Amino acid sequence: MTLPDIAPSIDVNEGITKSLDKLIKPWGFPLPTSYALINAKIVDTVNGETWDNLTVLTKNGYIEDLVEGNSYNNSEYKTIDCSGKYLCPGLFDFHVHITAVQGETDLHSTVRMPQNTMLLRVAAASRATLERGFTTIRDCGGMEHYIADAIEDNIIIGPRAFFCGKAMGQTGGHADNRPRNLPGIAFETCECHLGKIGAVADGVDGCMKMAREFFRRGASFIKIMSGGGIATPADEIEHVQYTEEEIKAIVKVADNVNSYVTAHAYTTKAIKRCIECGVKGIEHGNMIDDECAKLMVENDCFICPTLVTYKVLGSDQFSTFLPPDAKIKNSVVLQAGLQSLITIKKHGIKMCYGSDLLGSLAGYETNEFSIRSKILNSLEILQSATITPASIMKVEKLIGQIGKGFYADILVLTKNPLDDITVLDKPEENLLTVMKNGLIYHTKWEQLKSDIPQTFAA
Repeated sequence: MTLPDIAPSIDVNEGITKSLDKLIKPWGFPLPTSYALINAKIVDTVNGETWDNLTVLTKNGYIEDLVEGNSYNNSEYKTIDCSGKYLCPGLFDFHVHITAVQGETDLHSTVRMPQNTMLLRVAAASRATLERGFTTIRDCGGMEHYIADAIEDNIIIGPRAFFCGKAMGQTGGHADNRPRNLPGIAFETCECHLGKIGAVADGVDGCMKMAREFFRRGASFIKIMSGGGIATPADEIEHVQYTEEEIKAIVKVADNVNSYVTAHAYTTKAIKRCIECGVKGIEHGNMIDDECAKLMVENDCFICPTLVTYKVLGSDQFSTFLPPDAKIKNSVVLQAGLQSLITIKKHGIKMCYGSDLLGSLAGYETNEFSIRSKILNSLEILQSATITPASIMKVEKLIGQIGKGFYADILVLTKNPLDDITVLDKPEENLLTVMKNGLIYHTKWEQLKSDIPQTFAA
């Protein structure tokens, strides 16, 4: 080949033919398919019934309508015969820590994991949660806006997320997991290199500033630690944390942005202090009594038990996860757990489904369904994982039901959870497909193919 004396000019547009959208977002999903889901039994989470002879029409990520039989335009939808299947709304886990990721065998390594390690693992934790049927979560400490945004943008596969930022606690309280054998001065950095689920704030000014910062960064609510916990080294379960003035200051910040405060609390003293100071939610509440229950109802508060976490922590499989002193504390709250469900039901407190499983324990997220079935009926438990948390987060017209105008968050099941709620505790057997926003994120059913891109190459 003879070399030219002068190089030819370059057409900058030659060969520039690839999709700009694909180049900018190679992880982008296709637009949702419009489906007509026919011949299914549809689970009604409000009345505890199943509907026959109705077709669910989905379009643009929403449930467009429910119509009788085949009274729809076949040309506009992909028809899926769901004979023998049950359609259930996507589930809502109201207490998770999605950034307390798997990979470690003990509590200390899990809660003080380097943040860069956590960020490399969080996608696996998030996707597993969705594949268990949870299309929505409320993260009660650890998740921040960039992870929720990544899920929304499908960079990370997972449930839509409400989050509080870090769980707020006092020095030496349940948000403070610094080892006791070192003074506080040894930790006088931000510890932002750790993927922590809690943050320490003291005093009215310090608490108000931190709460405002979390709202500035996109928090939907504030979570505080108002009593001792099993997993922290410097407190006991019976300890009451934060003063009335501190709690009221945090509540005022939340009120000003039309949000609310929820509190980690086990004991009656901690629960009463929180409710009297304006807190709207109690996480765990294992030792709740009749007086506390009445106070919660009078103040229109909710509760989120998380019994599965104590069961799994007490199991032989995870016998080395907790240090010895934490094992003792775990046994105390475990014994009180089922009794709390009796008290909650007796007084009619609004109750949500929560798992609260840290790290490698998260694989048992659905076991809460089986535990609650020892006390509660199937509809009560299903409502705690659908319509009740949706109402608390003010999205009751978007999630928690299969109805016109709701997000197309639909589980395809082989069995009816209204007959036996424990079918949800065996997703590997009973859950065929998870649809979120009209897209198929997980499927084992040949009728519905996954929408997750198989390649990112433009």
